[in-house]
Amino acid sequence: MAQMTVADGIAFVDRELIPIWEKVQRGERLSFEDGMRIFTTPDFPALGRMADYVKTQQHGEKVYFVLNRHVNPTNICVLSCSFCDFAKKRGDPDAYEMTVAEILDIIDPETREVHIVGGHHPTWPFEYYEEMVRTIHQHFPQTQVKAFTAAEIDYFWRRWKIPPEESLARLKAAGLESMPGGGAEVFSARVQEQLFPGKAGADRWAEIHSLAHRMGIPTNCTMLYGHIETYEERVNHLIRLREIEDESPGFLAFIPLEYQVGHSKLVPRHASPVEDLCTVAAARLLLDNIPHVKAYWVVISEQTASVALNFGANDLDGTIGRERIAHAAKAGSPAGLARERMVSLIREAGKLPVERDALYNVVHVYGN
Repeated sequence: MAQMTVADGIAFVDRELIPIWEKVQRGERLSFEDGMRIFTTPDFPALGRMADYVKTQQHGEKVYFVLNRHVNPTNICVLSCSFCDFAKKRGDPDAYEMTVAEILDIIDPETREVHIVGGHHPTWPFEYYEEMVRTIHQHFPQTQVKAFTAAEIDYFWRRWKIPPEESLARLKAAGLESMPGGGAEVFSARVQEQLFPGKAGADRWAEIHSLAHRMGIPTNCTMLYGHIETYEERVNHLIRLREIEDESPGFLAFIPLEYQVGHSKLVPRHASPVEDLCTVAAARLLLDNIPHVKAYWVVISEQTASVALNFGANDLDGTIGRERIAHAAKAGSPAGLARERMVSLIREAGKLPVERDALYNVVHVYGN
């Protein structure tokens, strides 16, 4: 049996975590080497305790969720990313395009956030996206619109020569309040060349998010993990996000996105629940300037997401509705969770459920 060392309330099997724990308690920023140790340590329980300590220091026992709807207006896409089971070409049997009226049917008066992400459509004019945002805002003024990844904003430039400064300004005028963090994938030229060569790369993603922040549009950030990336690339990705936030503050939350094996099968199996929880913990420990870390139940399952609330996560995302992208890759989660189920998952983790809006304004606190 491995010998344990107790240091300031945590029992460590891996003594190399103790200097990291000391840094965490002093509020010092962790290094690349610390990040590598976090991802490779066998001392899973101690890692969770450290991340939960940081989360508790920042948020107490509060865990957030939102009544939201994910809208994926089209799966028709000019790209052919190797990891994506969602995108289709025109004429494919499963290709679809949604009208604005169909999008409105998904939203109801209780919806606090509508999250819009779709394919890079070859012919939809930019004005259609403006109309989409404006019409939602007019019909549901209480619903905050979080829409379009940096990759989509970049595509508006590539396809229609509308610079990001203009597209973001026009979308904001139409009612856009924040942006999702998708499209980041992994900040690695090697991975980009192999998996998504035609998509906006790390520098362009960072440029667009920094611009959005300066324009008063807060955003989320993500990392796609569990495919061909290395631990070094994961740590570099998280540190790059931290640097972007230092330079241009505006990230609301980080969302680790587990790769869904689906039909693309870049790897033979999904990341394990242990890997999911380790990634959540690493994010909470390394991203000292990003306030929220999500346990995105859609891709890691309800059960793992609930456990992640004791590994540094303080947000379960939301009730989702008709999400299509992860489910196109055979994500095993239900397509939506009701408010009562979100509250139950948070309470099962021993935390305090807090309903929020898209910008983390508190709507209601559910006492125990």
